[in-house]
Amino acid sequence: MIITVVTAGMSTPSSTHLLGERLAKATADRLEASDQAVEVRTVEVRELASDLVNFLGTRVPSARLREAFDAVAQASGVIAVTPIWNASYSGLFKLFFDALEEGSLKGRPALLAATGGSARHSLAIDSALLPLFFYLKATVAPTAVFAATEDWGSDESGLDRRIERAGREFADLVAATPAPEASDEFAVVDFEQLLRG
Repeated sequence: MIITVVTAGMSTPSSTHLLGERLAKATADRLEASDQAVEVRTVEVRELASDLVNFLGTRVPSARLREAFDAVAQASGVIAVTPIWNASYSGLFKLFFDALEEGSLKGRPALLAATGGSARHSLAIDSALLPLFFYLKATVAPTAVFAATEDWGSDESGLDRRIERAGREFADLVAATPAPEASDEFAVVDFEQLLRG
């Protein structure tokens, strides 16, 4: 099984990236406990910013962007993590999911997560991320995870417990979902190859 983590953190190190890593580990631990082989792939959207902007104008993906699209298209499940800015997902996060071929997430399990400066931003998962992933026709896991700044390093925040629960539920969803059938209908066209003949 392939679990692809898409994170849109802007700093290094990034709490958004860390949350994605911890959710992937909780998911992989659960799947491996039931004798499933798991490969975790990570897409750092920050590293693809210029590729995404070029893609908007040309509709020709760079090799790096094509690899990121493939990581999503081949995934058994996708963990999507964004920082919350102005009560919603970041623009770069949205740009990546706008650039995906239509149907890339159809029927694919997705675990939603976000980070923010304070707990008052936690409703952005329900108000912004959930409608986006419903529109993309993903099968959204029942438990999402929001991590505020004060949650990190605090045993009382319950963050570890929430990550374990979300990972467990997501792993069960991934294991129960048939692999999406490969379809040329949604394949990214290699225009460079076409031009070469």
